Amino acid sequence: MASATVHSLLLELEAIASSASAEPWDNVGLMLGGISRQLTGVLVALDPTENVIDEARERGANVVITHHPLIFHPLKSISTEEPVGRLVQKALAADIAVISCHTNLDTVAGGVSDVLAQALGLDRSTIRPLQESEPGIGFGRVGRLARPLPGTDYLDHILTALSVPVVAVSGQVPAMVETVAVCGGSGSELAPAAHRAGAQLLVTGEIKHSMARWAEAAGLCLVDGGHYATERPVVKALAAMIERVSVEKGWSVPVGIALSEDTPFAFHFRPTGEK
Repeated sequence: MASATVHSLLLELEAIASSASAEPWDNVGLMLGGISRQLTGVLVALDPTENVIDEARERGANVVITHHPLIFHPLKSISTEEPVGRLVQKALAADIAVISCHTNLDTVAGGVSDVLAQALGLDRSTIRPLQESEPGIGFGRVGRLARPLPGTDYLDHILTALSVPVVAVSGQVPAMVETVAVCGGSGSELAPAAHRAGAQLLVTGEIKHSMARWAEAAGLCLVDGGHYATERPVVKALAAMIERVSVEKGWSVPVGIALSEDTPFAFHFRPTGEK
């Protein structure tokens, strides 16, 4: 059985989503832990939370890979009475390394928006970056559906694909949807690019009020599926990539996805019949 260390894993992650493709303001790579540690297991999650660290410890994983960075802004101090400090303390006490693949995973082929595009039914052969920085790399994706769908039917498909009970919609729902743009996470600033690319609809999260008004006037339909729901599909995809590496390299290291995390938002509905 081949030896696998945190360093080995970092090298493989570089091949999947190079840190060179991350935004200059971002923080990616090893957030916490030692690179010489032998891998006992890997847990992939969207967010670095105490629940995820607890789950990793319970499942025997000593590496957690998250999309969102544990440390984003430089820390001037670490108070264990604050959320980040508690998380750092818990991970160190459990000897769990934390790695982040953030905007590098957003932009690369097979990353956040690619996975979302495929989940939402875009024909893989037509998918391309919406805001391309270099060939095949960039934020967002745009492409055509395998077959056009009525707008309301496509909204139902989005609900099913994202496993959400509701989405917010801005602008008129198209009679038929053929070309769709997507951006996992917060991507409403890509609305003009989606419009120029000929998309009838942009699916993303955290759509700003001003951009919703712009799209409304421009004739573009915006669908806010939430930050969590539009990014969560990449967790399973990234875990599968690492699992394949583990098998190919003979690491025999268990790789799993976090089951303890969920959206930080709850949905409150007015009872039926109440005004």
